[in-house]
Amino acid sequence: MTDAARDFEPHRADLVQVAYRMLGSVAEAEDIVQDAFLRWNGAAREGVESPRAFLIRTVTRLCLDRLNSARARREEYVGTWLPEPLVEQEGTGLAHDLSLALLVTLQRLSPLERAAFLLHDVFDMGFADVAGVLERSEAAVRQLAARARGHVREARPRFRASDEEARRLADAFQAALTSGDLGTLSKLLAEDAVFYADGGGKRAAVLQPIEGRAAIVGFFEKVLKSPAFPPASAYQPAWINGMPGFLVHGPDGVETVAIEIGDGLVVGIYAVRNPDKLRHLS
Repeated sequence: MTDAARDFEPHRADLVQVAYRMLGSVAEAEDIVQDAFLRWNGAAREGVESPRAFLIRTVTRLCLDRLNSARARREEYVGTWLPEPLVEQEGTGLAHDLSLALLVTLQRLSPLERAAFLLHDVFDMGFADVAGVLERSEAAVRQLAARARGHVREARPRFRASDEEARRLADAFQAALTSGDLGTLSKLLAEDAVFYADGGGKRAAVLQPIEGRAAIVGFFEKVLKSPAFPPASAYQPAWINGMPGFLVHGPDGVETVAIEIGDGLVVGIYAVRNPDKLRHLS
């Protein structure tokens, strides 16, 4: 292993998390981190006091450049955009601040707000250093982070369920759904629950989020009549971005469904069907 690689590898996990939170894409995050390594390998490393700060700064700048170039593609995206899911078969080793609910909220922020919040609140970088990364004044960076923090606070449930309770409610939701028990399904949903589906124009999916318990139950009442609706045997329990959910093995291939729990009820359902976002699960 070269000296550059030896100094780089201890920071790789943090760098991937920065890039994934910024971009919402596993593949793009890995590309960004590889690009950062190439820059690190070619840098005059003797003058770098903090490799971690240097590398996080490099990754953040690369992500901001990627976001600016991707803005037009995002505006033309068909339907609801969701981040690529990170899946575990057991346990919740993924941090809860990687939940799809939070990532969706982050994607609604401006790139600079997102970066200021992540660098300061998640990765403990001082505001003066964040200002250097973003090439803004320290006062401006504080305002960016404060605005982002307010949106993030609104997106988090007041009372987060334990992992055991969250898993139990997700399993109960899946059982009610696949058995067609719409009465039980309705009781499990919060009145203001929201269903999101991302097909990217490549698989069938609702184009706009479905809001409210009654509307969600009405939607599932219709789709349950389809012979293509996956049976209970197609659902494989998993943890998706720290949230209980399922890998669903349907006729079109794998998809993911993550269940967000808040105050003892299902408050969000996140279905990723776009095959481009599921390649890492194949």
